[in-house]
Amino acid sequence: MAAMRSAANNAAALFAVAAVICLVAGGTAVSAFNYAEALDKALLFFEAQRSGKLPPGQRVTWRGDSALTDGSTDHTDLAGGYYDAGDNVKFGLPMAFTVTMLSWSAAEFGDALSRAGELETARAAVRWGADYLLKAAAHAPAALYVQVGDPYQDHRCWERPEDMDTPRSVYKVTPEKPGSDVAGETAAALAAASIVFRGCDPAYSAKLLQTARKVFDFADRYRGSYSDSLSSVACPFYCSYSGYNDELLWAAAWLHLATLAAGKTGAGAGGNSSAADAYLSYIYANGHTLGAEQDDFTFSWDDKRVGTKVLLAKSFLLLHAAAGDRSSSAASLQLYKAHADSYVCSLIPGAAGFQASQYTPGGLLFKEGDSNMQYVTSTSFLLLAYAKYLSAAGASVSCSGGGAAVPPAALVAAAKRQVDYILGANPAATSYMVGFGARFPRHVHHRGASLPSVRDHPGKIGCDEGFRYMHAAEPDANVLVGAVVGGPDGGDGFTDSRDNYAQTEPSTYTNAPLVGALAFLAGGRRH
Repeated sequence: MAAMRSAANNAAALFAVAAVICLVAGGTAVSAFNYAEALDKALLFFEAQRSGKLPPGQRVTWRGDSALTDGSTDHTDLAGGYYDAGDNVKFGLPMAFTVTMLSWSAAEFGDALSRAGELETARAAVRWGADYLLKAAAHAPAALYVQVGDPYQDHRCWERPEDMDTPRSVYKVTPEKPGSDVAGETAAALAAASIVFRGCDPAYSAKLLQTARKVFDFADRYRGSYSDSLSSVACPFYCSYSGYNDELLWAAAWLHLATLAAGKTGAGAGGNSSAADAYLSYIYANGHTLGAEQDDFTFSWDDKRVGTKVLLAKSFLLLHAAAGDRSSSAASLQLYKAHADSYVCSLIPGAAGFQASQYTPGGLLFKEGDSNMQYVTSTSFLLLAYAKYLSAAGASVSCSGGGAAVPPAALVAAAKRQVDYILGANPAATSYMVGFGARFPRHVHHRGASLPSVRDHPGKIGCDEGFRYMHAAEPDANVLVGAVVGGPDGGDGFTDSRDNYAQTEPSTYTNAPLVGALAFLAGGRRH
């Protein structure tokens, strides 16, 4: 019978067997990793990225208050939120995606976070970003603020956030200059965050959901890309290359789940099944034009198509498990399960009929472009979330029209292999999470980490003066604990230099999905 299998079936079978073997026998290399420690450090990184007035419990003590008057040039309060990476600009699209993924991590793996003792820390990370997004959306639908800081001026300087004197210009999208992509992601973030708080802070959860609905209506009614409306400052920094259709479908999916969840607990305006069904109807009616039938194999701050397929596959699997094939709703969502399967199959080396993913010789998933680790962490998260959904429904992945069954355990093992690579199971025996393990990057492309803290150097360090620290051979003055850097190239090569931003710059949207992946791995262990 083995000889009659298709190439796709063989590839899927090999993937499943190898992955399960890795899961069972990989303990020799993997057992050295303390996932709970890595989780704590991954969350700590977000405290280093905070903008605004820092709270009393701030653990990253080399950081200080910064950008306290953000928004004042437009007579509004935009203090707070996160700096996205190693610079001092607050970019709305990646920040909103960061909040969405932190929220998905907390909502999906909350029990695991709780077992690891990190649930409240994760909620605090979500709230810090969500509070800022509420401020940004306070004037919707007249305006949604999507960026603070002139990126060109900021990138001409190498300054601590506490010292920066570059223009804190504010940028917004409006009905006349729309931004459905950034507005859609903001709606998704607020909706996802509402799920995180529905049990512990129902009033806050209701506010988040109500604002999410308002912002989604704005995004859907006034369609257009913020890359067109704000091209001079959005591009090339965070240009929306995928357009805005993916964000509209992604936001609708999150609003469906958030409204349904609110209805179950009695929290949130419009939190009932009929309101939730309205978003599901939107998905049914608009999915075709918003990309439901398009396969895509990269999940990032820009492109949400794969994430949406996995999220809606959850709804299909739950309905299918409850109602079988007789459910019309399940049939309508079956498409998303098929596309989620295709995404998994694309990760299988040699699977016939599927776009092949590229791996380094050491086994790291590799996408062309800068900051490859963002794709590694987002893929790992999706594999683990999808494995959870499949397991709950007693289902598997089909890579050949139902002929090849890839079990959920294989997805777990594949994700675990990627996380382990990040933590040090790689040819260089180097951790790409700063502060984790004995060897990790010491020259991170990050202003605050490379410059001495205000505590150690109270005097101001000017725009040009800071570059001597950037180009210095000395290690970072402050260890940016928990930051996952851009990572090695396609040949597993890595140059630890601040000038090498593609490999040494961290970002919030790289760490955010890793929080969920580490929670899964840490929560499954007994410490």
